[in-house]
Amino acid sequence: MVRAALLLAVGLLSTREDVAARFASDPTAQKIATDLFDADGDEVDVLPAQWFDGGYRGHIQLVPAVPTGADRKHLEWVAAAMRDFDAFFAALASHGTVHYRWRGLTLRFFRSVGNTTPNAFADDWAIAYNVNGSIDRSADAARETLFHEIFHLDDADHGDWSPAHLAAIQDAVEHRCGARTACLAPYAPTSTIVRRGTYYAFQPGNDAREYAAEVALRWYREQRAVVLGGPLVSPSFKCGPPENRAAWDAIAAEFFGGVDLVPGCAARPER
Repeated sequence: MVRAALLLAVGLLSTREDVAARFASDPTAQKIATDLFDADGDEVDVLPAQWFDGGYRGHIQLVPAVPTGADRKHLEWVAAAMRDFDAFFAALASHGTVHYRWRGLTLRFFRSVGNTTPNAFADDWAIAYNVNGSIDRSADAARETLFHEIFHLDDADHGDWSPAHLAAIQDAVEHRCGARTACLAPYAPTSTIVRRGTYYAFQPGNDAREYAAEVALRWYREQRAVVLGGPLVSPSFKCGPPENRAAWDAIAAEFFGGVDLVPGCAARPER
């Protein structure tokens, strides 16, 4: 609270009125943005114009994009995701102490020019979200993108945890398989594949931070299915090769209080 008061005093932290003013042209979007501010302290803003170094994707021009009008659906998806995270972590609280922050973020919207990447990126408790991204075409996709990016923020907050704890696992898998998609398939936490590449978790140029974020996303996806009482994600990632279980357990222990609501492999019902 002291830091927030100081930032507000020097004009580096927006007020509710600032957020409302950004959306004056779209009352529906304005209510969504101010509700996010009121509920979780999330500030909706735009990303300043810039050129983004996308590594293997090249340099990409990014421009600010207020998510109103036709782009309002992205703000709606983001707001729904944040509400979902609130409910999910409330359910987890009865099972363990979660060392994970998902509230009080700055959500900066942008549009990539002549490109559909990056879909999102994160730094210093802020997430930049592309209204022209290739992946975020539904509420579920946007929610999972946000979880992936929020993990990056928490990973950094935990002392850049993943390179020290998961790089050896990622390296072992890549040494065994290289970039051969078929070989990597049993170890891939999600099905996301880079165009003309391989699984995002093992795409050349992506280090342990990306592998960890994908494992965390898979952990969340499976835990959420249990919390919602829906069908289990099958097969469970942890029931694959030993490397999967090691990464799964390490992330659960560091960030999520060791909580694992997914049934053990031997106890899973037949499909």
